Amino acid sequence: LIKGVDAKYGVDVWKDVFYVTTDEGAPNKRVFKVDPARPERARWKELIAEDKGLAIESVTIVGGHLAASGLRNAVSEVKLFTLAGKPVRTVPLPGIGTASNLLGLEDDDEAYYAFSSFTMPPRIFKTEVKTGKSELWAKVEVPIDPAPYTVSQVFYPSKDGTKISMFLVHRKGLKLDGTNPTLLTGYGGFSVSSTSSFSARAALWVESGGVFALPNLRGGGEFGEAWHKAGMLEKKQNVFDDFIAAAEWLIANKYTSPAKLAAQGGSNGGLLVGAVINQRPDLFRVAIPQVGVMDML
Repeated sequence: LIKGVDAKYGVDVWKDVFYVTTDEGAPNKRVFKVDPARPERARWKELIAEDKGLAIESVTIVGGHLAASGLRNAVSEVKLFTLAGKPVRTVPLPGIGTASNLLGLEDDDEAYYAFSSFTMPPRIFKTEVKTGKSELWAKVEVPIDPAPYTVSQVFYPSKDGTKISMFLVHRKGLKLDGTNPTLLTGYGGFSVSSTSSFSARAALWVESGGVFALPNLRGGGEFGEAWHKAGMLEKKQNVFDDFIAAAEWLIANKYTSPAKLAAQGGSNGGLLVGAVINQRPDLFRVAIPQVGVMDML
């Protein structure tokens, strides 16, 4: 179908039709219909145009429809379209969290999707593609009561003014007096998305009275390929600036103070922590850089 183009392509096949998902000319991806008998690029028909606000992660064919899942402002969204590309509905999700795409057979009305958030362990829902009716099908049992805790999303400016999203998890009724032990963690690389999904580490931390903070740094995939490229290679400093700005925001808004703030990250996140604690050691009391590449030479 394609050769020598600097873009990514994925192909789903159903009833002698190719459905091609690509970021060619669309950092947030779009979907084309292709006749395998006439596969010339000029004959591709666009079914789902790029949505500048929705970074598509996957597209499936289920129940005679196209299901597209992705991230809008780093929060999962699943949208349903006809095979002709006409919008049908947005699947209602339980809250700010991470969902899988609809999974099922191409011609079966029954489908399933998974969902979790910082305060909700993984659950699987059964849904009817035609009606949209959903019901809980299975869930993971954990010895944690999520009721006393809350998940919120805030936006703050980075050094260059770019708006950055950050998830906060803590007990309801938290006093903003600058004394809360806070764990700030991040990744910011390789188009990996940091989203609100269940974490035993975060659950135990907030259960002990702490604040858990996870910013969506540039270099990740939360806002599409352009967001990824904005934090790689010669633009890597943007990732460090985004993390530093998150720490400054938490301190300025009295969630915590430098005496109560810890930075943690692993692998690419370890590199991140190694950089920021050298650039701004005044912001952190504790730093945990795990298996990071600390000497880039």
